[in-house]
Amino acid sequence: MSKRKKHLDKAFTSPGSLIYAGKENKEKAEVSEIRFNEAGIEESAGQKPLEVPATASPFIHWLKVSGVHDVKLVERLGRAFQFHPLLMEDILNTYSKPKLEHFGDHHIFVMLKMLRWNEELREIEAEHVALVLGGNYVVSFREAGGYDVFRPVEDRLKSSVGKTRRGKSDYLFYSLCDVVVDSYYLLLEDFSEKLEETELRVIENPGAVDQKSLYALRRELLTIRKAVAPLREIFSSLTRDDSPLIHESTYVYFRDIYDHVLQVLEIIDSYREMIENIQNIYLNNLSHKMNSVMKTLTVFTAIFMPLTFIAGIYGMNFRNMPELENPNGYFYTLGGMLVLTIVLWAYFKWKKYM
Repeated sequence: MSKRKKHLDKAFTSPGSLIYAGKENKEKAEVSEIRFNEAGIEESAGQKPLEVPATASPFIHWLKVSGVHDVKLVERLGRAFQFHPLLMEDILNTYSKPKLEHFGDHHIFVMLKMLRWNEELREIEAEHVALVLGGNYVVSFREAGGYDVFRPVEDRLKSSVGKTRRGKSDYLFYSLCDVVVDSYYLLLEDFSEKLEETELRVIENPGAVDQKSLYALRRELLTIRKAVAPLREIFSSLTRDDSPLIHESTYVYFRDIYDHVLQVLEIIDSYREMIENIQNIYLNNLSHKMNSVMKTLTVFTAIFMPLTFIAGIYGMNFRNMPELENPNGYFYTLGGMLVLTIVLWAYFKWKKYM
């Protein structure tokens, strides 16, 4: 089923309808939970949604869901955690752009796009990521079978008692958002290397393949910008919103993410200018090559034009042509044409036309 067809499946449905919109995924959905505090960490896994953590729980709970294509699983989780129907609808729609929603004082919902380079398809893939912040828990959703972008946060929790272990659920929420934004730097680093390679090829020996490479780079950059541009408003709002779910000490960390988003956007803009400059270099080099070819053809035409004129004169079928009776006329004519060619060649060389 095409992407357009899946969008049409959601058209004209009532708000909050739970319909999965995304790529076909046959991977089995998985649910796991990590409970942690400064004293220790526990982990459990299973297919059934776990119960909503009690308010008095001494742990911070992180419920990890891999498999947003499983509508029944998302629905059961939504009932257990009392998610708003519109929140669940956005979790199931992998084509939605990044967004931020506040559902009263109960939940803060953020939807992001995790980008990575697919070596098999030779293109950038966008993976749907959704985060829900509650009182003492965070629920993370991602597509099954994809790259686990949250693995660094999980490793930090298990390795040592750091800020994440000592922090509350809002700091965990920040950490998960942060690793997604940081992944853009890695993608842009790879993009920069490809851009530099294309630039060198265009400067040294531009060809038709470079035009295709520039077009592909432009599309990749547009994909990255579509995923990053909405984050500017999202994290700007998170630094200003007065929510009981976010502690005062955590706002500074969201401002740090906001700064990172601005840096990524600046890098994207600079790469876009570089692509335009490389495109201009490519066109200028092609124009220079064309001018060189035309100049060479013009020089050869100017050299052979008088030779053609001489050959044309002595090719006329007149009876009274004295030079034809000369026994050495043929050799004199060839010698004169050779001398004329050398003179013209030396003249064009002196004028630096060649």
